[in-house]
Amino acid sequence: MSVYVGNLSYEVTEESLNAVFAEYGSVKRVQLPTDRETGRLRGFGFVEMGTDAEETAAIEALDGAEWMGRDLKVNKAKPREERGSFGGGNRGGNNSFRNRY
Repeated sequence: MSVYVGNLSYEVTEESLNAVFAEYGSVKRVQLPTDRETGRLRGFGFVEMGTDAEETAAIEALDGAEWMGRDLKVNKAKPREERGSFGGGNRGGNNSFRNRY
């Protein structure tokens, strides 16, 4: 039961986001991802609510709402996609360049 929250102000804190969502039910966890290189917030986050009903109430109330000078994008979070390793491509095997020539 996780909610995606997009178009967040870079000034947002976990505490302030928790307070907004707590109006719609119990908040289990708030995550605000940061950029690996700069440490700056990435402008989106995730809020885990206690029940599906609380999640739905928060989405319906907050999607499109203005908060901290921005119109929030709030919807059900999608499962994270599995990413391949860096460098992607075929290493070795019959299809490698060096085996063909």
